[in-house]
Amino acid sequence: MDEIALLLEPQIPGLRRYAWALLRDDEAADDLVQDTLERAIRHWSQRRRDRDLKAWLFAIQRNLFLNAVRQRKTRGVTVGVELLENTSASAGGPDAHADLRDVLTGLDALPEEQRSVLLLVGVEDLSYEQVAQVLDIPVGTVMSRLSRARARLREFTDDGRNSALRRVK
Repeated sequence: MDEIALLLEPQIPGLRRYAWALLRDDEAADDLVQDTLERAIRHWSQRRRDRDLKAWLFAIQRNLFLNAVRQRKTRGVTVGVELLENTSASAGGPDAHADLRDVLTGLDALPEEQRSVLLLVGVEDLSYEQVAQVLDIPVGTVMSRLSRARARLREFTDDGRNSALRRVK
């Protein structure tokens, strides 16, 4: 068990960042990470040694997240802007806070497939091959979804900022 803990412990910060990016709630993210680690430990003997541990853990986490989304679908999911109050806007002031809100809103507007690829590559720094393992899709599909996600997010932040803010003279 100590060997498993030594392998899993360095993966926790990345799992937590990804969980928070998916859920935007500290407690729910912690619960998702906990569930991910429990499932990984429970199924440790079934893990393929030739596959990347990080990719395997992110695949478990994503599957747990998608299962929860399917279960909540009938109730609906709301993610409020008030969650940004818990996120520090560093030294950038109000503009940085608005930029963060634009990016988070843009991420929410992306289809789940594109959002997952963008978060895994851009935030968790997984290789295209690792993301392909996590999502069980070809590497070419990863690159295509990433390209579309980046373009849509760029379009959203550019258009959203231009339409929301107007110069008054």
